[in-house]
Amino acid sequence: MSSHSKPYHQHHFASKEQQYEAAKFGMWAFLVTEILTFAGLFCAYALLRYQFPETFFACSQLLNTQLGLINTIVLITSSLTMALAIYFIQNDDRKKTIIMLSLTVLFAIAFMVIKYFEYSHKFHTGELPAKFYTYTGIPEYINGENTNPGLYFSVYFMMTGLHGIHVIGGIVVIGFLILNTYRGKYSSKYYTHIEVTGLFWHLVDLIWIFLFPLLYLIG
Repeated sequence: MSSHSKPYHQHHFASKEQQYEAAKFGMWAFLVTEILTFAGLFCAYALLRYQFPETFFACSQLLNTQLGLINTIVLITSSLTMALAIYFIQNDDRKKTIIMLSLTVLFAIAFMVIKYFEYSHKFHTGELPAKFYTYTGIPEYINGENTNPGLYFSVYFMMTGLHGIHVIGGIVVIGFLILNTYRGKYSSKYYTHIEVTGLFWHLVDLIWIFLFPLLYLIG
């Protein structure tokens, strides 16, 4: 990665190596802010689940575990195709790089389509956040606990919604990578954009790996 071609060496960097390291550092700094953002939601989840354990357990039973599992497999597979895209561009195989990036986008779109059906069902049945919750399938009291299902679904929609926004952002960015790869802008001498986007995409995958058991598999 130390031999970037001259056209990609921007004048405000002392060297091509410095440019590459700055890009990697910038992405890692961005990922830290993303982790801190989700950490706040995870902390809120932990506190509220501790306060309303019966509510969280009962509401988790309303989620479609099979769709959640399929989405988990889809995202894990998309991380593999993203990693393969980096591997192929490192070996100057633009055609396979484009194929792998395209597959990553398709998997991401499949994830959002499945999430759309999940959300549509929730809207139809009234399993919504806070005061918008109208579903009657959860009893008012469970084992002496005054249930608050609207609170659970507030957490559910905040966490999965924010994650979904990141998936959509990833689709857009990877789309640009496909276009630039097709135009010949990336090669084994310069593929920083693909590499740092891969870091972001792996984080998106990792966050969902935590969200799935916390929201769907409460036991």
